[in-house]
Amino acid sequence: MHHQTMQPSGPLVLVVEDEPLIRLNAVQMMEDAGYTAIEAHDAADAVQVLETRPDVRIVFTDIEMPGSMNGLRLAACIRDRWPPIEIILTSGAVIPAASAIPDGGVFVPKPYSQDQVEDALHQVAPSNHA
Repeated sequence: MHHQTMQPSGPLVLVVEDEPLIRLNAVQMMEDAGYTAIEAHDAADAVQVLETRPDVRIVFTDIEMPGSMNGLRLAACIRDRWPPIEIILTSGAVIPAASAIPDGGVFVPKPYSQDQVEDALHQVAPSNHA
């Protein structure tokens, strides 16, 4: 159980991952890096969150997910509908072509480390965190 006594300083990150343990781990990494994190279990869930949470600044999404939309399609949708949101893609199965990654997006291969996640966060949001 999490109880927060202080206001997190970093921007809000939406973690999109269909594997519960990996999602939990990614959320913990975001929080350890000083960001606030919320979760979605697939792309459709992520779109619903984005429609109701205008404060999301970064989406950290797996590419390989069940459902009608994978992470690359989700990223394209975000770039189209919410252009200011930064995108970090991850996968253990595929390495996307550079042309498939939206402008300004970053790819982090799985399994990723805390350092890799923090580097990606700093790449997409350098001005938001000291």
